[in-house]
Amino acid sequence: MNESEEISIRLDHARKVAREAAALALNYFRDIHELKIESKGTQDPVSNADREVELFVRQQLLAAFTEDGIIGEEHAPVTSKSGYTWVIDPIDGTANFIVGSPGWAVVIACVQAGHTVAGVIHDPVADEHFCTRLGHGAQLNDKPLRVADSTSLSDGILAVGHSSRVPVSNTIRALTEIMNAGGIFYRNGSGALMLAYVAAGRLIGYCEPHMNCWDCIAGMLMITEAGGRIDPYDSEAMLQQGHEVVAACPGIYPELQAICARSFNNELD
Repeated sequence: MNESEEISIRLDHARKVAREAAALALNYFRDIHELKIESKGTQDPVSNADREVELFVRQQLLAAFTEDGIIGEEHAPVTSKSGYTWVIDPIDGTANFIVGSPGWAVVIACVQAGHTVAGVIHDPVADEHFCTRLGHGAQLNDKPLRVADSTSLSDGILAVGHSSRVPVSNTIRALTEIMNAGGIFYRNGSGALMLAYVAAGRLIGYCEPHMNCWDCIAGMLMITEAGGRIDPYDSEAMLQQGHEVVAACPGIYPELQAICARSFNNELD
């Protein structure tokens, strides 16, 4: 079996697992008053649903690909023996999830030789299934995705995220510059979904001073496969400690990247 076939088989399985995991999460979502919620830090809640859904995803992936590695938000990493590593966020948008609001998704990405080669973002509330494979485009419910054709920050909606790991002033500076340029900013609590929305052309771009790998690498691959641009990043650093994210349609990427370069210039706390 060649590498292309190996990736295709993994993506097909990841799509199936993401749908099943999302159905499991949806059961918890419909009975949120029974959730057991903890806090991992400022604005960083976690529930028993996050942990149980991640365990389900891990079990399903490792049963099919016994030598693959896994990096997940809620459980310890598994070292890869095959060269493939799965990166999982069981419920991206937990803050929304635990209060019964939409804007959350199951996220699964696959990394091989330092490159994201496949990704899935499944939103069961909206019944939207985003997927992508390196060199094969990106799709929403099996229809091709294409980024927006905007050429100005005032021509569309831009999403902006914030991380408690960086000074608030960094994000405020970026927001100020964006609004002074005529931009409208948006935030829904799920970085993965906002990146998927850029790939779908719903948003013209997305930026955040720091994201963890499980939140962003699937969406960033979708954006590049849909014709967009992302800020270059070191793959190993992203997997180990996360990174700044800047992604947009080509027409506004240079302006957004310049704003972020001026704004996100402080070290992580």
